[in-house]
Amino acid sequence: MKTIGFIGGGNMAQALLTGILKAGLYHANHIWASDIRVEHLDILKDLYGIHVTADNKELTAQADILVLSVKPQVMADVLEGIAGTLKKDVLVISIAAGITTAAIAEKLGDVQVVRVMPNTPALVGAGASGLYNASASEDGLKIALDICSSVGKAIVVEDESLIDAVTAVSGSGPAYCFLLMEEMIKTGVELGLTEEAAKTLVLQTAKGAALLAESAQQRNEDPAILRQKVTSPGGTT
Repeated sequence: MKTIGFIGGGNMAQALLTGILKAGLYHANHIWASDIRVEHLDILKDLYGIHVTADNKELTAQADILVLSVKPQVMADVLEGIAGTLKKDVLVISIAAGITTAAIAEKLGDVQVVRVMPNTPALVGAGASGLYNASASEDGLKIALDICSSVGKAIVVEDESLIDAVTAVSGSGPAYCFLLMEEMIKTGVELGLTEEAAKTLVLQTAKGAALLAESAQQRNEDPAILRQKVTSPGGTT
């Protein structure tokens, strides 16, 4: 079994760790994680039973698959620090927003690189990810897809510029859904409902609408058709 290493052990890394362990893609003994927060490493070890280290180079010496899950603003320093330490034929998967595959290759050299834009619903196994394969083999791309699919659904785009569109639609998309729910709750309270009642109704409505839309997709019905069914002429909506 290949060894996978995560540089950065934040929320998205933990979502992926949970997904790949639950799906049985990797055994804990074949997973490494590094983080600058030493106290956080103990938490990761206790939660997942994986190997942890504060030294990125110790991790890269082990990793056949390297997931870059650090914040974009520190990526340059991280890449600088691990340049020249990676295994031959390593697969590099970056989930850092805004960092191009060219920028990664410039620091790390001739490595397999896949860029991924995940989203926060991955934390509950319902993520939506877009992948761009810059230089990975067919097997490498499949590995990246399997990892992303362990926390939701994943698609591949053929042009790296489309990752920006993925960011707009699914990467940032949850915030717009949350904003709509926030405003619906506020309106419910203004109309006389208790806040608790409004929250219950809105959250269940959002969940139900999403499940209904997913079910309708199997019948080739898109959200516009569902919306038309609710907004029938002369109705309350």
